Amino acid sequence: MTGGAGLEGLDRATTGRVLVPGHEDYEQARRVFNAMIDRRPAAIVRCAGAADVRAAVDHARTHGLALSVRGGGHSVAGTAVCDGGLMVDLSAMKGLRVDPAAAVAEAESGLTLGEFDAGTQAFGLATTTGVVSMTGIAGLALGGGIGWLNGRYGLACDNLIGADVVTADGRLVTAGPEENGDLFWALRGGGGNFGVVTSFRFRLHPVGTVLGGGVTFPAGQAAAALRFYRDFTRHSPDELSTAASVWLDPEVGPMVSVAVGWCGAVGAGEEHLRPLRSFGPPVMDAIGPVSYTALQSASDGGYPTGRLHYWKAAFLREITDEAIEVVLDAVAEMPSAQSGIGLQELCGAAARVPPDATAFPHRGHHWDFLILSQWDDPADSGRNIDWTRRVFERMQPFLESGVYANNLGEEDGDRVASAYGPNYGRLAQIKGAWDPDNLFRLNHNILPVSST
Repeated sequence: MTGGAGLEGLDRATTGRVLVPGHEDYEQARRVFNAMIDRRPAAIVRCAGAADVRAAVDHARTHGLALSVRGGGHSVAGTAVCDGGLMVDLSAMKGLRVDPAAAVAEAESGLTLGEFDAGTQAFGLATTTGVVSMTGIAGLALGGGIGWLNGRYGLACDNLIGADVVTADGRLVTAGPEENGDLFWALRGGGGNFGVVTSFRFRLHPVGTVLGGGVTFPAGQAAAALRFYRDFTRHSPDELSTAASVWLDPEVGPMVSVAVGWCGAVGAGEEHLRPLRSFGPPVMDAIGPVSYTALQSASDGGYPTGRLHYWKAAFLREITDEAIEVVLDAVAEMPSAQSGIGLQELCGAAARVPPDATAFPHRGHHWDFLILSQWDDPADSGRNIDWTRRVFERMQPFLESGVYANNLGEEDGDRVASAYGPNYGRLAQIKGAWDPDNLFRLNHNILPVSST
């Protein structure tokens, strides 16, 4: 390779490829899902395994290089890519071993949700991940992991039972309930602050055919549909997880769709969902028995690569009439019809976990409220960003202080403490024990605090 200052010997220390500016694969490797991110690492280490991760971490620490870590998926905030530093790229690490008798999967960090789901569903098993199949399992699980199975089986981090981690001093350690328990606790919702996870061990559950899909209501009934949705989900059984979205049909105005994932007996699900499917009635009903992998990929078409993204998010405890009015007024003025406002339900088993049981503290029945702006033309960035900020400001009276770390943007550094809530102090002490010099700082960063 052609190396600049601090890069000499990096290619000899790794078995994976080292990409530098000018390499034929460099430009593609530095790109992430969000086209607003345009950074140029001094080198990208496309790791082949844990040994490469150790070598890259050692090299960055020894040479004083900024270090960013990329898993297998989106990186909407762009923290996976650094300017002028070393980017650890895990996307080629896609090993997956499923033990059906123990109902456990060991998964390397480069896997996407779709790849992980395909491997576990071959045995009729699954665990909670996210809702878009191109997402990477690593960032998703480390940030908490809200998905279609959260009502029955908890979050992704609730199903994490162990991990292999390369620490700031270059060691490869195991974290689990019986070994390095403080680190294990922090990994379940604390993000990439504590090391590079090279392999995850997840608890699996039997999941076969599910009821999935969604309904869309007439534009003139958008407000009534959101009120009905609020009441319908107030006492949902654990088998049901839902998400509502408000989007713009330029011809008729704001529209409301409700997507569902039912992971119990199909007949019981059809009975429970009958009121939702008859309200209005909907102008579109696409709910039906599908494979779990089909449910997981159903939203993929709405997130093509190459678009520019700017998100604002928080948790919403109650869908009040006043909040509904603000949301519908905002969507009517939305500058890009590709954008939308989503409400992903956190419910059931995930809601009942004590806030201090994992690093993810946001328990109870509520919604991840996400203003998801996306557009194609960079010339439109100003008005889309301005719209997003204005809507978020108008929603402040209705939002909780907490936020889902996986939805934080790159400018949300002042909200990191809100992502971890009452667990931030403990996380800062664990950070101080495992990464006192804050080598892993290109993330939603927790500042290290000494415990002495």
